[in-house]
Amino acid sequence: MKAMILAAGRGERMRPLTDHLPKPLLVAGGKPLIQHHIEKLKLAGITQLVINHAWLGQKLVEYLGNGEQFGVEISWSAEGAAGLETAGGIRQALPLLGDEPFLVLNGDIWLDIDYNQFSSQPLAESDHAHLWLVDNPPQHPQGDFSLHHDRVEDRPGLTFSGIGIYRPQSFLPLEPGVHKLAPILRQWMTTQQVAGSHLNADWRDIGTPERLRQLDKDLQRVDQELQRGSHAG
Repeated sequence: MKAMILAAGRGERMRPLTDHLPKPLLVAGGKPLIQHHIEKLKLAGITQLVINHAWLGQKLVEYLGNGEQFGVEISWSAEGAAGLETAGGIRQALPLLGDEPFLVLNGDIWLDIDYNQFSSQPLAESDHAHLWLVDNPPQHPQGDFSLHHDRVEDRPGLTFSGIGIYRPQSFLPLEPGVHKLAPILRQWMTTQQVAGSHLNADWRDIGTPERLRQLDKDLQRVDQELQRGSHAG
């Protein structure tokens, strides 16, 4: 399975941190947010990655290159300074993603889980997507969608994690250009063609400087505890 990491957002809520750095390169626990994803994807055996970029995207390319230093293969999808929104970005990247279902992750989330959970998830022939939903965080108490058995429904209840598996053919009807993902997902939900799972993990939307600082603090504490444990052993 290939994976696409979404890294084209402007990061307005992160300003001024994102005035000179793309949001996925902001550092927590000693490494950029996007590097955490890349390392976990590699551990799950997903080594063919596509990354889109827009605002200050060249800095992402300079840092990550072709992925060789991380043991992966990165293909880049440049969207220009303004970006194409999520569905538009996926549509543009289809030639790089191939004909099989692929994994998509938001580049500005943090997730402490084994990514094999995603790579091993089958997508039914009749489904356009499989989404992972999480419990609502304090900043988003109403949520986005709900789960009824394995179907995602268009009513508030849980929060979309920004992680999903998609069928490439489902995006082909879109004209190239700017397209938001949520309206397309809702359209697919009307025909019961979006599967889903509840993700029970330490998931965080790193959307503000405060949340970035908290994540960095938590990761440093965990690292210090691991170091103390290894010294004790």
